[in-house]
Amino acid sequence: MHQVSKEVVREYGEAYHAFGLNRVMGHVVGLLLSSEEPLSLDEICSELGRSKGPISQIMRRLLERNLVRKVLSQENSRKDYYEIHPRAFENAFRNHAERIRNNIRIAKRLKAVLKESGVAMPMLSQRLSEMEEFFTLMHKFHEEFLNAWQAQKEQATSKRNGKSK
Repeated sequence: MHQVSKEVVREYGEAYHAFGLNRVMGHVVGLLLSSEEPLSLDEICSELGRSKGPISQIMRRLLERNLVRKVLSQENSRKDYYEIHPRAFENAFRNHAERIRNNIRIAKRLKAVLKESGVAMPMLSQRLSEMEEFFTLMHKFHEEFLNAWQAQKEQATSKRNGKSK
């Protein structure tokens, strides 16, 4: 593995770990980001010095989150090959946005539980309201960001297509 690729793998591992995610998952994402060609599960394991079981589980999770994708096998191989999803960054952001929506649902549900209980807990009520407001505003900004990102991508695509004509 090239030194730059090693640095990408290391940095992604640290970034994932900082977000409370699996460091090795970050290593896999970094490896696929830096790879010019799709890699088989065996190649990923070899490059990272890891056993197949944990990497296989990580690949399933990354596939579920649309951060990587399977591609056609190379040279009639029966192995699965993987590459970074072309929209990996956007999909990671969308995954984060889903966690934010879940926090809104949690706040609403707990506010309803508190109200139905009839127990006076003004501080908890205030904190749950603040939680709902905070994540609702964050969700709004996420949506605005995704709309702006989509517009920017469309503009870049238009420019590329205009230049190639």
